[in-house]
Amino acid sequence: MLNFQTEQLRTFVAVLEAGTFDAAAGQLHVTASAVSQRIKAMEQAAGQVLLQRSTPVAATPAGVIVLKLALQLRQLEADAAAELGIGGRPGGGTAIPVVVNADSLATWFVDALAAVPEEAGLTFEVLREDEQHSVAMLRSGSVMAAVTASADPVQGCSVAALGSMRYRAVASAGFLRRWFPGGFDPALLRAAPIIQFDRTDTLQTNFLASVAGPGATGGQHFIPDTVQFAAAVRAGLGWGLLPEAHCREGLRSGRLAELVPGRVTAIPLYWQRWKIQSAALDLLSSAVGTTASAALGQPEAPVEARTRLKRWGPAQTPSGNSA
Repeated sequence: MLNFQTEQLRTFVAVLEAGTFDAAAGQLHVTASAVSQRIKAMEQAAGQVLLQRSTPVAATPAGVIVLKLALQLRQLEADAAAELGIGGRPGGGTAIPVVVNADSLATWFVDALAAVPEEAGLTFEVLREDEQHSVAMLRSGSVMAAVTASADPVQGCSVAALGSMRYRAVASAGFLRRWFPGGFDPALLRAAPIIQFDRTDTLQTNFLASVAGPGATGGQHFIPDTVQFAAAVRAGLGWGLLPEAHCREGLRSGRLAELVPGRVTAIPLYWQRWKIQSAALDLLSSAVGTTASAALGQPEAPVEARTRLKRWGPAQTPSGNSA
């Protein structure tokens, strides 16, 4: 049975967060030698190397397991101290790390953070990653929770459905007149330029295949920024799928038009979080669930369901569109 001491686990986290033994020593107000001795003692107890002595220091596969243990212990300590009235608030002064996709950040997730009671004193570190990496980050313990397209719970995590992010394939009115002078024709869609978020983005490619069949695409612009992606569509550089909240006003004003009116692509989203009793995580999860329910709701027919979400990136709301 492992018998890591609390100060060893704190040191372990400090080394990984600071990146070097010396930097961690400065944060902990001990010598670099003391930090090294604690890590060596942990490795002897585990019977294997836990940290790669690189720059910055990185966790080995075994170290990833220990990191998750250390971070969970830190959160539980903070929650217990708050309940005992000796540690202030549930957050314990440490930002709660979560990983979220860009379109959720740009449409509803910040509202969820704002819905967490202010008196709780929680702070958050929001990371942006795609679905595969978000799951890996949960496994490593580097984040406590995630908005993800994966319904399969990571070991040690619980999962809850949030609803579906709804997208519409749109283009500027001028773009449609230029590329489809006789009206929209699926046969012409392959020649029309596409706006892709990055080279892992499958939303547009899947839509194209469903409308025009499999095959090569025309020109592609890669705009890895939520704000500029929407701006590129509005500017007529190409067509793309935008969250309904980001294209609703453009459709109303006539600046944007749907390629296939009424066609919706729905991406199911899920909330995964550590399966530990944590007041801080409970508050965050409650706010996320309530906000997502109001923002996402249930998809309406016709719906083209997808099981993977590939557009992830910066968290900003495009100007000119209203939620």
